Amino acid sequence: MDRRKFLGATALFAAAPQVSKAASNDHFDLAEVTVAELSARMGKGAETAVSITRKYLARINELDKSTTNAVIEVNPDALRIAGDLDRERKSNGPRGPLHGIPVLVKDNIATADKMATTAGSLALVGASAPRDAFIATRLRAAGAVLLGKTNLSEWANYRSTHSVSGWSGRGGQTRNPYALDRNPCGSSSGSGAALAANLCALAVGSETDGSIVCPSSMNGVVGVKPTIGLWSRSGIIPISHSQDTAGPMARTVHDAALLLSALRGVDESDPVTQAGANHLEPDYTHFLDARGLKGARLGVARKFMGNNFKVDKLFEGLFAQLKSAGAEIIDPADLPSSDHDVGEAESAVLSYEFKADLNAYLSGLGPNAPVKSLADVIVFNQQHRDTEMPWFGQELFEKSEARGPLTDQTYIDALAKSKRLTREEGIDAVMQKNNLDALIAPTAGPSWLIDWVNGDSDTGGCSTPAAVAGYPHVTVPAGFVEGLPIGMSFFGAAWSEGKLLKLAYAFEQMTKARREPQFLKTLSLTESLPPSHK
Repeated sequence: MDRRKFLGATALFAAAPQVSKAASNDHFDLAEVTVAELSARMGKGAETAVSITRKYLARINELDKSTTNAVIEVNPDALRIAGDLDRERKSNGPRGPLHGIPVLVKDNIATADKMATTAGSLALVGASAPRDAFIATRLRAAGAVLLGKTNLSEWANYRSTHSVSGWSGRGGQTRNPYALDRNPCGSSSGSGAALAANLCALAVGSETDGSIVCPSSMNGVVGVKPTIGLWSRSGIIPISHSQDTAGPMARTVHDAALLLSALRGVDESDPVTQAGANHLEPDYTHFLDARGLKGARLGVARKFMGNNFKVDKLFEGLFAQLKSAGAEIIDPADLPSSDHDVGEAESAVLSYEFKADLNAYLSGLGPNAPVKSLADVIVFNQQHRDTEMPWFGQELFEKSEARGPLTDQTYIDALAKSKRLTREEGIDAVMQKNNLDALIAPTAGPSWLIDWVNGDSDTGGCSTPAAVAGYPHVTVPAGFVEGLPIGMSFFGAAWSEGKLLKLAYAFEQMTKARREPQFLKTLSLTESLPPSHK
């Protein structure tokens, strides 16, 4: 059994680790390398899928445990898969741009192989996935190497209102590579931290509300939450069929577009993908244009600012840069719907759908699964309180278990209200009123300190409208506040991924904001002070 498969409970109590000698990216020749560069090296014979996979596995082994703790498990068959792909390349040529490219996937995405799929919960240890998730099948078909699984906020951060993002009973605490005592955000914590730390070429995350875009922002990478139906949800441990979707995470917009292209598709097991059949693009990289901001009308969702004056100052400068690149800035272009009303309706929807959707997923694991329902998981957590609930409880589980069926009028009304407020009276309304190409805002605030006593802090974020509406959302590195990454969000109408990627790519090329993390143990006070105070 791989040493990364199950982490001891002692990791929960450890102080932020010292920076290892391996933390520097200087000696790692795949640091910040793009998918295109990896493909070019393989095409020239300078690298093979095996050599690239071996380098990433070595980096995970050398660096991850002592710093980010982002990888919950590596694939014991990764090198064999890479070898098979090398032989195929030699005889038939590459399948496409992802041939031989190592990808990490979140531990709520089923893979029918030697790896587990647990959503970070000890309750699912020993449960074998009967089949690949649809997007895992697409990854394999594209020729990607499934390198391993990433840690996450347990059950995709739907267990407690006092949860600590990046923590799971199975995986322990994931840390932010920019400052190891700070949170990577969740629930795709490991995917974001692993990418930032150069532990893989690409990663897959999932989102119900903020779980792709927030960890992407706080780890300084690109994240894309697609329109619901662009990527299949089958084989992904669920929260809500109304809002769940997986999505690409990458260090560049181009790489994210490659992954988005490879994994989109119609899945007979997921009816919602039928709605997207007429909206699928064969290659989202065709939208990328470094001059894509010229003539664009961008609305500032200013209601998502005002949480941190340093973030606001950064963004006022960015708005000026957008104007200089030819964009027209409409400020403000706020969503008319009440955050409270949206949040209240969303909370009810998630509470109902979690029970129904999780029970359906667990029932498909077969008779030997250790838990077969949400009620079983609740009992398991109570019986294993020391390892599963040392810091926070499961009140969201208990609230969901108490809900009735999806035929309840309370649920039906809440679902209708949440969609109305975020679609026709929300994103659609403000975009049509102002003739916008996209809405923009800070994705989230700076990363907060990991706090197992009080749980997560609220530093702001703009994920909810697009998440509840089921609309696309792209975040791109935009700069830093006291050494901590901040992302710029572009979100808009359904099926507008191409347009958003065009804008995001032009913004990325203009700002070149991403910097490699230094794995600092903590932020230095003197680095935060102005020169006169040092």
